[in-house]
Amino acid sequence: MTPYQGGLLKSLLLLWKKVADESATRCCTSATLDFKKVECRFEHEGLSFLTITLPTFGKDFQKSLDLGYVDRRLFTGFQWKGGLPRFLGGFLDRVFDRNSGVLLGNPDIDAILAIRQLALMFSKILLPCSDARVKDAIDGFVECEQDVRSADILRTPIDLEAFRRMSSMLFGRFLTRIDHQIYWDLDLVPAHGPGSTSDRLIGNEKYRLRTWTERLERIFPAGEFLLPNWRYYDQLADVDILEPGAEIPVKVITVPKTLKTPRIIGMEPTAMQYAQQLIRRLIYREIEGDDLLSSHRFF
Repeated sequence: MTPYQGGLLKSLLLLWKKVADESATRCCTSATLDFKKVECRFEHEGLSFLTITLPTFGKDFQKSLDLGYVDRRLFTGFQWKGGLPRFLGGFLDRVFDRNSGVLLGNPDIDAILAIRQLALMFSKILLPCSDARVKDAIDGFVECEQDVRSADILRTPIDLEAFRRMSSMLFGRFLTRIDHQIYWDLDLVPAHGPGSTSDRLIGNEKYRLRTWTERLERIFPAGEFLLPNWRYYDQLADVDILEPGAEIPVKVITVPKTLKTPRIIGMEPTAMQYAQQLIRRLIYREIEGDDLLSSHRFF
């Protein structure tokens, strides 16, 4: 561990202690034993106690609030006294009954805020996951993809028909209106999103896009969606229309989420992202229109 890393970890502990002491004063309790427990477990478990174990404690606390009582299957890894964990016990006693674990009739809001802050404050710290956790996340992603393909193979024509029927009942009118707008080219405004793309175009480079796909060309012709207007028709000669087998693939990457696991995302090619932003705009507009109509009907 470098001196910088050691100083960082010490700073995190001091920050936790400061927040704990201030919260305890506000809630008329003490956090001295809680900090000793954090110091002890931090010494043995390292940063993962602050960034993984404590956030899990916070999530279990939220589940307990939702349930209205503390389930014994929650808060694993922490000692219990009566119907509640010992850790942060002074705060928990102001939210749940110590003997039964049932939510109090008038729980202390400040204590709830304190527990959430003390448990979750380092849950999304901007540090990279370990290589082992990144590998586990990628393996889980691959396994999920394989499960989807296996389910597709097992799907019967009856299943497909049932899916079509239910989809039509739920989304038929909604999707028909969007399809109508696309077919008649009604106020279609594509846009480049802010995210990264698999072909590595960034910022204003995206507006010099010269790669399109045959799949997009059938619905969104390059001449109408890549050119400012038809005076630039000659630029279509520089546009490369890719066949399905030659398309730029989606790039699967990991991005920071928590130290427990990274988030797996797919970076689309710029052309696909460009068209997706158009579809997103149509969907949002239709949803907002439905909400507006519903409010008018209600009143």
